[in-house]
Amino acid sequence: MNICLMLLTKIISVTRKQTNANMGLRRDGMKEYRSGFIGVIGRPNVGKSTLLNKLAGEKLLIVSTKPQTTRERIRVILTTDRAQLIFYDTPGIHKPLHKLGEQMNKMALTTFKLVDVLLWLVDATQPPGRGDAWVAEALKKSGRPVLVAFNKSDLKPASTPEEFLAQMAVADWPWVQVSALTGEGLPELLTRLEKAVPEGPQYYPEEMITDRPESFIITEYIREAVLNLAQEEIPHSTAVVMEEMKERPNGMVYIRVSILVEKESQKKIVIGREGSLLKNIGQLSRGQIEEFLGKKVYLDLWVKTRKDWRNSLPALRELGYIEREQ
Repeated sequence: MNICLMLLTKIISVTRKQTNANMGLRRDGMKEYRSGFIGVIGRPNVGKSTLLNKLAGEKLLIVSTKPQTTRERIRVILTTDRAQLIFYDTPGIHKPLHKLGEQMNKMALTTFKLVDVLLWLVDATQPPGRGDAWVAEALKKSGRPVLVAFNKSDLKPASTPEEFLAQMAVADWPWVQVSALTGEGLPELLTRLEKAVPEGPQYYPEEMITDRPESFIITEYIREAVLNLAQEEIPHSTAVVMEEMKERPNGMVYIRVSILVEKESQKKIVIGREGSLLKNIGQLSRGQIEEFLGKKVYLDLWVKTRKDWRNSLPALRELGYIEREQ
């Protein structure tokens, strides 16, 4: 099997029996199996990816303290005995500075049309601002049910949930308090979401926790290493492209990846003195990739210049940052 095309799956239990959930029945034989799509919406750095990684029990989505870490809409699938919840992780809604930023905002907002429920994740440690008010207005216009989750409940809040929602003029919206880091409040969150989605079939096999291929997850691990190790504007002007991935006869997986930057000066920075930064990027990401694949990896990294790619619609389309019309 070509592992580049293989969908990521996690075997939860080899002894788990097949069920008739996809016929609208729960595993205990009772009716009302529920399933639905949930858009996770919020401003940058509120913890959307951290929350979904916690729910999945697997690091599927990269995280960083730098804004605009998530660039694409990614499905994370959570299957329980009562429901199948398909989450869309979306880019943080922000003021765009280039065409890439515009496409990221568009991707987040078009998610409204694809889901049954919108989960608005708010950083409870930050005071309400104009950006929150803008998100609230967009959510109002969506016509979709909204559940507000106040993240970082393990830290000191900037305001109470009631004060925040009143300031956003949505005092009647339901809310929960959670910590994506510690897991506090997540059982209640899942219970609320299971009740919020409609009755429906099981859309995906229960072993499947994302619809993205292994190659995508691997390039994201490498981009995360760039985000964490490079400074200033470099991480945001970088894209990572899978060029080749194949398993060799000795069982080692050969992976060749291109790291794209916008300027020749940035290329020199990413490589570093005598290749030092590129070597560190490779070491940091290789460990995660090997753990993820369960195999030894030979990681072949190249740095290439593609001038001003963030403002090039053809480049954004080629790199997958412009989606086909739904």
